Amino acid sequence: MTGAGTDRTRPRIEGGPAIILVRPQLAVNIGMCARAMANFGLSDLRLVNPREGWPRTGALRKGAYAAAAGAVHLLENAKLYPSLEEAVADLNFLWATTARERGQGKRVEPPVTAMAETFAAHERAERHGILFGPERTGLDNDEVALADAIITFPVNPAYASLNLAQAVLLTGYEWFRSAQGDRLPFAAPDHSPPAQREMMISFFEFIEGHLETNGFFRPEGKRPVMQRNLRNMFHRMQMTQQDVRTLWGAMLRLVEGPRKEAKTRKRIRQPKIAATLDPASQETGGSDAPKPE
Repeated sequence: MTGAGTDRTRPRIEGGPAIILVRPQLAVNIGMCARAMANFGLSDLRLVNPREGWPRTGALRKGAYAAAAGAVHLLENAKLYPSLEEAVADLNFLWATTARERGQGKRVEPPVTAMAETFAAHERAERHGILFGPERTGLDNDEVALADAIITFPVNPAYASLNLAQAVLLTGYEWFRSAQGDRLPFAAPDHSPPAQREMMISFFEFIEGHLETNGFFRPEGKRPVMQRNLRNMFHRMQMTQQDVRTLWGAMLRLVEGPRKEAKTRKRIRQPKIAATLDPASQETGGSDAPKPE
């Protein structure tokens, strides 16, 4: 199953820091983490002692793959480790995510700062990883102690618990912004250029003329203010040429009523004459030849 916005014709963006899920409990959450990673160009998924093993089978596998919504390549390429130490052995720097202060004297950063630092390190060919703890308890203190620094999220202090995939998503978003910038994947189509002043003024004169005929500008002393307000309302819309033409046409129909059906003469098709005639018919004036009037 793939989601809206999935385009298989475009190349994947991959790489980034390792996403390390420590003792994840639910197959569906692993699948959702894979989806969040794919959204933001992360491809190194590492699993440490999943509660029900890996790879999943049966209904658990089906749930994880459905939750991944097309990012199944990350599930199929996920690396499984028996211990956290083995999972992080090749990394140069490790972040631990936590919603609680652990009293370990480690530097604490929000995702935006941490991922900017991680991107700079990747440019130097260094490898970073990010630890995410199990859904119910989060990382324990010994697991946090393995990390160099802490990532925490600026959230409501009365409800700071994030879903595992949400935490991966927020971190991945900041990674992607650091690595790819804030350029959006598409912009509004520009099918019509902005309307010129000449076009706008003609439009205003048309509207105001009919409004005057129907007694809109009353009392007369308020006419200048009402006219300015009306024009400013349209100016704030920053209308295109097509916008003006559409509004003008709509108001014309309100003024003049339904458009009359144009009457056209029915075209009478002339019979086609064969490009070549049978020689016999040319000589005898057979039935295939045009008959004289």
